[in-house]
Amino acid sequence: MTEHVLSPAHRRIDAITPAAFAVAIFTSASLVFLVQPMATKLVLPLLGGSPSVWNTAMVFFQAALLAGYLYAHLLQRIPSVRWQAVTHLVLLAAAAVFLPLSITETLGDPDPAAPIGWLLGALFLSVGAPFAILSATAPLLQAWYARARYGRPDGANPYVLYAASNLGSFLALLAYPILIEPLASLSGQRIGWTVGYGVFAAMIVLLAVILPRGLGAARTAASDERSPPIPWTRKIILILLAAAPSSLMLGVTAHLSTDVASAPFLWVAPLALYLLTFVIAFQTRPWIPLPVTLILQATFTVMIAAMVGMTTGHWLMLLGVHLAAFFFTTLMCHQQLAARRPAPDRLTEFYLLMSLGGVLGGAFTALLAPAVFETVLEYPLVMVLVCLARPWLGTRPAKHEVWLMTAGLTIAVAVPLLFEMMRYDASLRTVFSEFGLTATAQIILGAAAICAFLVRDRVVMFTAVVAAMTLSAHYIGRGYDWSLSERSFFGVMRVAVTPDPKMGGDVHVLMHGTTLHGAQARNPDFACAPTMYYAETTPLGQAAQLIQARGPGAVIGVVGQGSGAMAAYKRASDQMTFFEIDPMVDRLSRDPKWFTFISACAQGPIRTVLGDARLTLGKEPAGSYDLLVIDAFSSDAVPTHLLTREAIEGYLKLLKPKGVVVLHLSNRNLEITLPAVAAARELGAAELHQIYIEHPDAALMAEASTEALAISPTPEGLADFKADGRWRKLEPTAVRPWTDDYVNLFGALVRSMKARAG
Repeated sequence: MTEHVLSPAHRRIDAITPAAFAVAIFTSASLVFLVQPMATKLVLPLLGGSPSVWNTAMVFFQAALLAGYLYAHLLQRIPSVRWQAVTHLVLLAAAAVFLPLSITETLGDPDPAAPIGWLLGALFLSVGAPFAILSATAPLLQAWYARARYGRPDGANPYVLYAASNLGSFLALLAYPILIEPLASLSGQRIGWTVGYGVFAAMIVLLAVILPRGLGAARTAASDERSPPIPWTRKIILILLAAAPSSLMLGVTAHLSTDVASAPFLWVAPLALYLLTFVIAFQTRPWIPLPVTLILQATFTVMIAAMVGMTTGHWLMLLGVHLAAFFFTTLMCHQQLAARRPAPDRLTEFYLLMSLGGVLGGAFTALLAPAVFETVLEYPLVMVLVCLARPWLGTRPAKHEVWLMTAGLTIAVAVPLLFEMMRYDASLRTVFSEFGLTATAQIILGAAAICAFLVRDRVVMFTAVVAAMTLSAHYIGRGYDWSLSERSFFGVMRVAVTPDPKMGGDVHVLMHGTTLHGAQARNPDFACAPTMYYAETTPLGQAAQLIQARGPGAVIGVVGQGSGAMAAYKRASDQMTFFEIDPMVDRLSRDPKWFTFISACAQGPIRTVLGDARLTLGKEPAGSYDLLVIDAFSSDAVPTHLLTREAIEGYLKLLKPKGVVVLHLSNRNLEITLPAVAAARELGAAELHQIYIEHPDAALMAEASTEALAISPTPEGLADFKADGRWRKLEPTAVRPWTDDYVNLFGALVRSMKARAG
């Protein structure tokens, strides 16, 4: 091929072409991955703050990404790059009619019995077009770059630009919880994103102007030379290598957001790490070579296998181990993907296959697994199966490797048996009492983990030991003997039977995720005593009794039904309504087989209104309630949209002149009291705070330590609370109140960590 000679002006354009492409790809990737937490945050309040909202939204975004990649692949059939650019600009302009982004009201309010279809439809109508068009940019511009730089070293490897794309995505996601969410309101974020979209469109115009001039004679040569098609076996491997990390990303996200909070700052961490692995894998010289990745992946995988049953306690340590295991497993898969990438002329097909794998992996975790599994099994299951993606050795295993595998399997199988013996044998419990039963069993599992690590290069052996360890860890970490486990879009609800002699025998316990949401004694002498956070000694119980002491009949509303324990306070003259988003919770709490607070303890009928409380409370008559108890939890945290200034203002409108709203604020990891206090004070309402510490001699499920904030339109509404002596005024705070337009959960986490450290 003859060398194409460029004029001085064209040489200057040619010199800036790589930078122009890199900046355009970086910008589009940043916009694509900023819109995900932003759009999900917009829709989250309509679905009760459930972590499943994020996972389902991620499936939508992965499907939209697939559509964008398919569009980029089909666009290559247009021979002229100039006309490809014109087509792309026309579609960018058409998608701009959806800006600034907002959630459509076309579909009305979501049906809590079938929320997935509503969520996918709302996202499709609201952000689908801009997202899909923007997501096509990475493969599209890489294909243009390969043609523009044909015959040059950088043109032979346009995949390096994929690292730039994922770097932009990674930095955008990192900035969202640390900078954007704390500093910018949602409306400001929407406007800023719209401006960024316009800037990106201008970049495409610039590329459309300079790109065709750089093609020269290379255009014909590049289009004439085609590499061999990708074999079907390799296509399947590429899809599977892309599917596993996608599934794990949603699995670890659900695991973390269930234990800490349904919050964007936790959602973006696995997604950001997922993108960072692409940056590393597609570098010319990766920061982390594959052999090092394989060692670290094996290390953290065996740690997860031994610890997967641990759900509480040192959550920061667990967070780090889970994220590390996810990161190195994902990096292992993506490095093997990068090693199998085809020639540049097959680039868009390669990305299409990767995107298809991402959709399949995400759909398995977010859509199929909840319908198939009664508990969250998909995360550990995929973590075990992905061990099979490690490189296989073609030689026969040595004798010592067989012995190591046998020892690991034996230990893993023996641990549950030893655990049961320790539970029922007093002498064994005495021997291991220093560490505790669960900790002792997990320490012994560490020996199996060592055996697994030593056979890490034997894929089948390694996978077998990891699988046995995972099953054992799940068994010893289950906490209770579960009598019932059911799963809905909003999470896994389980009922266990546990003995408590101080409560007359067996107690039924209701758990959502890893958090207890109710308990009831089965002994008739104790069955109608409200328990845990709702006991008469706790702030919630005190509030019910103080309100009822004002007169013969009280109108009480409770957001969050749980086991229905608050129904135990209902007198015949009272009216009580539960506001519950999950139909499964309503069904379980009304089933006498499990709980009888509503069916047998309450005097008179109890009404339940299904749907998100912000939506359903808005339809209640103003000035009608004596007491509102806001007790909705997504596992361990109150959904943030129930604590904003607008939410509290809505509660106050529903109260009678001396009515009271009580916010239940107990949680392990977030300081959410001060934003609620700041919102109440900004509204001119009176507020009192209480932290109750459970009595050490009380029955295990009789009561629980509880934090609550009582708010009333006037000081007179809290006069009897103040006279009680246990409710007190908090000091002035500089914390900014949360609004529907601004929530800073990262700050709440930092305040909580500082408080514990102090």
